[in-house]
Amino acid sequence: MLNIGNKITELRKNKGLSQAQLAQAVNASRDIIGKYERNDNSPSIEMALKIAKVFDVSVDYLLGEGKHANFDKETLKRLADIENLDQNTRNVLFDVIDTFLRDAKARVAYA
Repeated sequence: MLNIGNKITELRKNKGLSQAQLAQAVNASRDIIGKYERNDNSPSIEMALKIAKVFDVSVDYLLGEGKHANFDKETLKRLADIENLDQNTRNVLFDVIDTFLRDAKARVAYA
């Protein structure tokens, strides 16, 4: 059985929804949302997709599985946009990102 209950609870609370509100948004009962959150039951593929849409995350992110499980949809969109850039622009962007990452790691190391 998948262990997605904590992720659903976290996403629901971050969005400020009650179980009843989430249930209404996905056309389910509050009881079944509670069962999902307690990991007593796993949502069907269709229900997982509905829940992911409510929270604007991918199903991978919701399930915590797959290549992009740690990325929300906004991050995935940015990655796709970066892939569509010409190689020269991507290289410049990666240089900037690498600089920020290096500086952030240095701040942590010397803190």
